[in-house]
Amino acid sequence: MAVVTARLRAVPAARLHLFLMLVLTFTTGINDAVGYLGLDKVFTGNMTGNVVVLGMALVGGTGLPTLGPALALVGFMAGAAVGGRALKRVTGAWSRGVTVLLACVAILMLVLAAVLFAVGDDPAHGLVVSVTTGAAVAMGLQAATARHVAVQDVTTVVVTSTITGLAADSILGGGSSVRSARRFLAVALILLGAAVGALLLKVHLGAGLLLAGVVIAVVTVVGALHPGETEETAA
Repeated sequence: MAVVTARLRAVPAARLHLFLMLVLTFTTGINDAVGYLGLDKVFTGNMTGNVVVLGMALVGGTGLPTLGPALALVGFMAGAAVGGRALKRVTGAWSRGVTVLLACVAILMLVLAAVLFAVGDDPAHGLVVSVTTGAAVAMGLQAATARHVAVQDVTTVVVTSTITGLAADSILGGGSSVRSARRFLAVALILLGAAVGALLLKVHLGAGLLLAGVVIAVVTVVGALHPGETEETAA
């Protein structure tokens, strides 16, 4: 353990934070796949998708849900608001506040997974909506925390702007391809996460959320073990 910690501390903070935010992006893909395919056609991390689904559902006759996407939007915003307020006066890319918030995200995901494992593969609609809303709260917390860590081009929940930057700054777009690697990885990892989430639905409805919770917990521990910047409040 001491050897692992020593090696971890040797990694530059900026490089480690980029890696950790990319890993969180992977978990967002898992959560969205579970929410959309396994639960109620609700995205728990991609709020653009929920806005589009909600808009189509309001027309009627589409078979798309309205309550789930609407509550997910509210839950995501509530989680982001809590995260933003908690980190408002915090300085340093990774502080104790960041660790606490990501720990809360991991715990919430694990609790939701446990609930799904407890009720089986056919939960009641009310429970489904509660799970997607809770997962959206967790993703809102994660997004606000990632915003504070501020790894450029990696928000962990949105890839549209990342794809835009990837194309616009590419050689075809007349750019110099700066940060193309991290942008490509962000897109690839959310895609991979969605694929993994879809596969895990064949195992159990809660399997994807369980994996996401475990991965987020590991990210939290790794980030906390790195010395980095640890100031808690702004002067």
